Amino acid sequence: MPQIVQFTAPGEVELVEIPAVELTPGTVRIATWFSGISAGTELTAYRGTNPYLTSTWDAERRLFVPGEPSFGYPVQGWGYSEVGQIVELGEGVTEVQVGDVVHGIWGHRSDAVLPVAAVSRRVLPPTADPVLGTFARVGSIALNAVLAADVRLGERVAIFGQGVIGLLATRLATLSGGSVFAVDTLQTRLDTARRFGAAEAIDALRPGGAGAAIRALTGGGADSAIELSGTDRALHEAIRSVVVEGVVAASGFYQGGASNLRLGEEFHHNRVRVVASQISGVPVALGGRWDQPRLVSTVMDQILSGAVDAGALVTDVVAAADVSEIFTRLDAGDPDIIQAVLRFEAAPER
Repeated sequence: MPQIVQFTAPGEVELVEIPAVELTPGTVRIATWFSGISAGTELTAYRGTNPYLTSTWDAERRLFVPGEPSFGYPVQGWGYSEVGQIVELGEGVTEVQVGDVVHGIWGHRSDAVLPVAAVSRRVLPPTADPVLGTFARVGSIALNAVLAADVRLGERVAIFGQGVIGLLATRLATLSGGSVFAVDTLQTRLDTARRFGAAEAIDALRPGGAGAAIRALTGGGADSAIELSGTDRALHEAIRSVVVEGVVAASGFYQGGASNLRLGEEFHHNRVRVVASQISGVPVALGGRWDQPRLVSTVMDQILSGAVDAGALVTDVVAAADVSEIFTRLDAGDPDIIQAVLRFEAAPER
């Protein structure tokens, strides 16, 4: 039977069996090969901190309101970085063929039935390493943040958080002509940031804070900053790091309160603009030209051409049956993990 990753309760995740889904006209069946874990988002389900688990999302008013949670445990279907092979075509499907390897969003599951339109423009070249397809979504999040920060040729951008999305943002900002000041607490990630093009790599825990260090290194501050760690302390330092009227793209998934974010200080006195960057939409000024499909195609072009060495970020490829062990390591903040990928039984040997 098909299998899916399920968050059974806080701190509990497992691979469980689910009923098979019928193929219908206009759909395709995909046997999943690989599925990338988005640690920041998925740990909110693992830890029970996701706002959907504690309150109700009112889609019409676009507000979280007190009441029954939007969903509860067990939680299934998480994951948005999948790659697999088309194994069956529904009636009327001509855009793809059996044997095509595609990337898309269908969650950590061994088998998926999707409308052909969801994958028809996401076929990987036969010579490509299929694991690269797991970077389409996280790469799009990184590119969206770079666009939100309005990175331009010759400008300086501070990027806080050098996990997988932060490292992709570092590379994409460098390709955009920006001079990147990468910030993290782990030296291994700072070393990778340098390999990905960062002009400077800064320890977030240095005395005086990363913001002051960046102001000193740049002679006045970065033109913009991107915050991807999801911590209020890092967002505060990002605000401290930019010039007067500089922009900070807040791209992390923040949880809980923000006691370290002191808005009466640099934010107020330097008139800093903080904008939210979230993958459901592109920056307003670019809405007429950019959308999610363009983000995906742009990122995948850069990855498949070799301009962005996404494969170098894969540190762990684990059997889907071992999902509990990898989440235990992620929850503990294992410094050796950058990108963890689940491997399903249908996947070819690597």
